[in-house]
Amino acid sequence: MNLMKNITVLFLLVLLSACIGSSTSGIFGSGVSIALDPRTLGTQIDDSIMQKNLVARLVLSEKKYLVKISIKVLDGRIFLGGKVDEPEEKLKITKMAWETKGARSVKNNIAIKQKFSFKNIVTDVLITSQLRTALILNKNVKAVNFNIDTINQKIYVFGIAHDENEKKEIIQEAKQIVDVKEVVTSILMVSDLSRQRE
Repeated sequence: MNLMKNITVLFLLVLLSACIGSSTSGIFGSGVSIALDPRTLGTQIDDSIMQKNLVARLVLSEKKYLVKISIKVLDGRIFLGGKVDEPEEKLKITKMAWETKGARSVKNNIAIKQKFSFKNIVTDVLITSQLRTALILNKNVKAVNFNIDTINQKIYVFGIAHDENEKKEIIQEAKQIVDVKEVVTSILMVSDLSRQRE
């Protein structure tokens, strides 16, 4: 009986090491040994599953994302990198990342190859800055929980709200900004997440 238990534990360890790998690389540059990783084994497994699920969903939508987009998940926080041709692609990838079960935040460093006019860039940066400032000043909103992108005077807001009132406040703040043509949101509720935020 004890031998069977040891074999089962050994099998599970081999299986887990195959899922996680012996090291991770990406945002820290060099590999990080699992033995030195401060995350619990359970968190490492959750992160690995989230990463693989998001990669699979992206590749199913566009095969080119397999080589053009890098994804790293640490403690439920998703880090995106790479290059895309159109702003809409960046937004689509960001939305998919936020909709990944267990996502706590998304840091998007995806660059867009497309060229813009200087006037459009300035207008979009101004709109994003105004909304970011309004959210920081609004005591009913936790601004750090939201990513804001503005492309061609359309505001895209992604993030996690604590309740419906916070979501309504964000939409109201965005609609008050001059020159905004449209507000597009992908805001999840904390209650919809598999893991609660800190």
